[in-house]
Amino acid sequence: MGLLDSINSPADLKTLKKDQLKALASEIRHRIIEVVSMNGGHLAPNLGVVELTIALHYVFNAPRDKVIWDVGHQSYTHKLLTGRRENFHTLRTYGGISGFPNRTESSYDAFNTGHASTSISAALGIACSRDLEGESHRVIAVVGDGALTAGLALEGLNQTGYLKRDVIIILNDNRMSISQNVGALSHYMTKLITTPIYNRLRDDVWELLGKLPPSLSGRTRELASKIDEGLKNLLIPSGLFEELGLRYIGPLDGHDLDSLIETFQGIERLKGPVLIHVITKKGKGYNPAEIDPSKFHGLGPFRPSSGRAKKSGKAKYTEVFGRSLTDLAERDPKIVAITAAMPEGTGLVCFQERFPDRFFDVGIAEQHAVTFAAGLASSGHKPVCAIYSTFLQRAFDQVLHDVCLQNLPVVFCLDRGGIVGEDGPTHHGTFDISYLRQLPNLILMAPKDERELRNMLYSAVSYQKGPVAIRYPRGEGIGAEWRQEFEMIPFGEAEVLCEGKDGSILALGSMVAPSLEAAKVLKAKEVEVGVVNARFVKPLDGELLRKLLDKTRVILTVEENVLAGGFGSAVMEYCERAGLYGLMVKRIGLPDKFIEHGERSHLLELYGLTRTRIVEQMEEALCKARSELAL
Repeated sequence: MGLLDSINSPADLKTLKKDQLKALASEIRHRIIEVVSMNGGHLAPNLGVVELTIALHYVFNAPRDKVIWDVGHQSYTHKLLTGRRENFHTLRTYGGISGFPNRTESSYDAFNTGHASTSISAALGIACSRDLEGESHRVIAVVGDGALTAGLALEGLNQTGYLKRDVIIILNDNRMSISQNVGALSHYMTKLITTPIYNRLRDDVWELLGKLPPSLSGRTRELASKIDEGLKNLLIPSGLFEELGLRYIGPLDGHDLDSLIETFQGIERLKGPVLIHVITKKGKGYNPAEIDPSKFHGLGPFRPSSGRAKKSGKAKYTEVFGRSLTDLAERDPKIVAITAAMPEGTGLVCFQERFPDRFFDVGIAEQHAVTFAAGLASSGHKPVCAIYSTFLQRAFDQVLHDVCLQNLPVVFCLDRGGIVGEDGPTHHGTFDISYLRQLPNLILMAPKDERELRNMLYSAVSYQKGPVAIRYPRGEGIGAEWRQEFEMIPFGEAEVLCEGKDGSILALGSMVAPSLEAAKVLKAKEVEVGVVNARFVKPLDGELLRKLLDKTRVILTVEENVLAGGFGSAVMEYCERAGLYGLMVKRIGLPDKFIEHGERSHLLELYGLTRTRIVEQMEEALCKARSELAL
């Protein structure tokens, strides 16, 4: 039995001798690689924080002491050490443990963190609550993978330094976010790495001054302050963290357990906010991940021996988007691409390589990305802002105020629209239709397949009268041939895929394919239903809707979005505005809840977004309509 098998809580970890911890770290890495290779997950970031996590739980006393992981995808070792070792094989599977900290899963998870850069603000709130209650536990925020670049993190730092509460901020600096870190703050951190002698010199000075006679204590403090300020100005460019009111310690080797443990034990006596700068290597201990940490940041199942992914030959929507945008940029020099720390995740690496001067990675800063795009659009360029659906939520005000209010031609490409699967509720893109369709001036559409995504992108970039958003699902397409010449899609025009006299299915995006399959099943039962590829949530094709209602009074809407305020709601609202009464409109979509994690296909089945469920719902609607007609 290995060391890891004997650990069911941090209390068990504390019984180990320090010289055993290195072997434990090796076992933990092996377990993480083993499970992620089967289930998929965030590999490289978790391999980079093994020693850091061990040291934290070796010194501090969770769950009394609160550890907040930011971003949450670096918490696998934390889960292994806090009572979830035996269930770790269920990581990211339906009914299993989450890939992110989850307060409902364990008392050791102090705060849910799926989106980046929230930990400092949360930690400060927890620390203020502690102080109001007269308690004395420690609060530790572990900021990693570029999370310090976001505005929210800097706002949290600003208030933390001002309030002077006892908060420990550990900056896990691997010089990466999901991709290579960018920006002035990243450059600043690199400078800090080159000046590690600051803390060593300061400690030496304090030790020397402490040996002076007590009668000189007043002058000693004054001298110490001046020397400290001089060292800071000489060795640390700008002294950013110290100027914000935080005691800076580091940089430390994030894989040196003895140094980490000694430092964590040493800060127990310090009062006020402390920032510990730790240098780690993303993907540490697994050669393929060390060589290509971006590729192994988050991935599906793979072969541990080679690091090669297990995949089929179909193109992914992300790839189709990136290649198509690059093709369009070859023709139009005004096109620029923007992403928020995710050139790989959004498929823009090919664009970045081909047009480096027209590619902008703003770091984990979605709000800035949107307003930056608005500035480009206001000056005559054609910005395409590629952001995951769940992350664009963070910039809702900027979409409303800086883009839609000014009616600027920014194109938003929302990858991962709908259920994303194993990453769970923090990452499902199940709200974008609802939060975007309410905005004036914005056109919102969703493609039924890869080719339609390519043509929608072409149409959106060509449209210069206002903003356009395109949402598309995660993963592979349906296999449609997409490498063809671009075609314009008339805005607000739906597409009739098959006719039917008994009822009509209005399907959006990813739900078109299962709706067509459902129509075939119904036809075999001698029930003829039409299928319409809606394409547009806004504007709706009202003319087509009226024509459909001349043939049948039964409409079924299908969408991979929450029903509240979604596509089906838009159809019903249109019918009410147009005075179209006496209809049977039934909606299929997601319920008013946060969807759990699990395989995407399983979640679609669970929530009725499948051929079988569409058939059942249409039959129910037709049966009810016939009953009401008989009355």
